[in-house]
Amino acid sequence: MRKLLLFDIDGTLVRGGPAKESFQLAMVETFGTAGSIEVHDFSGKTDPQIARELLHNAGLSDLEIDRGFPVLWERYLSELECRLIHTPMYTLPSVTDLLSVLGALEDVALGLVTGNIARGARLKLRSVGLEGYFPVGGYGSDHEFRNHLPGIAMQRARDTWGVDFSAGDAVILGDTPRDVECGRVEGIRTVAVATGNFGVEDLEAAGADHTFSDFTDTDRVLEVILD
Repeated sequence: MRKLLLFDIDGTLVRGGPAKESFQLAMVETFGTAGSIEVHDFSGKTDPQIARELLHNAGLSDLEIDRGFPVLWERYLSELECRLIHTPMYTLPSVTDLLSVLGALEDVALGLVTGNIARGARLKLRSVGLEGYFPVGGYGSDHEFRNHLPGIAMQRARDTWGVDFSAGDAVILGDTPRDVECGRVEGIRTVAVATGNFGVEDLEAAGADHTFSDFTDTDRVLEVILD
């Protein structure tokens, strides 16, 4: 193994699905409110961070929030799993082609850096047949703040493959300025794709090393991330 590629999920690999609806229902069932969820900015944040921000704004204390989190996540995952059967995620352009090529390369390891809690990530990817590509990851259930997740994912990759991956061996691929930031904090090269809520200019301004409108030029994407 010589290269570790760490992908975001929502807006990078997939879109759609029932996650927001499932999250809102679980919040109301657990805390009696989902706060201002309809107008809240989710982009690039972890699930726990989003929930805490919404609940703070609704007047709940950290103690109340922390006490409710275990129940919240169980309810959310239950809702998500049931609803994905009828409303699965959909893969973004050329994602399956890109992962098929990368997954066949013996010197490339694939992982995740995502704000989703771990089981939520697996459920989303499973709904579109992508779960098997990613043996390791750093998840919102590991830490509430995204900037801590690349280090967690890299350590899991070292443990899994027995390779001492350094920041210079890794690439983070995501669709938000926060994906770019978490890579830059760790000194990891970042590739940003404008298939989420941010355009190429936004991602360039955030400091991405490379930007793409989408992954349809698979040969060029491979050239950049495997460089």
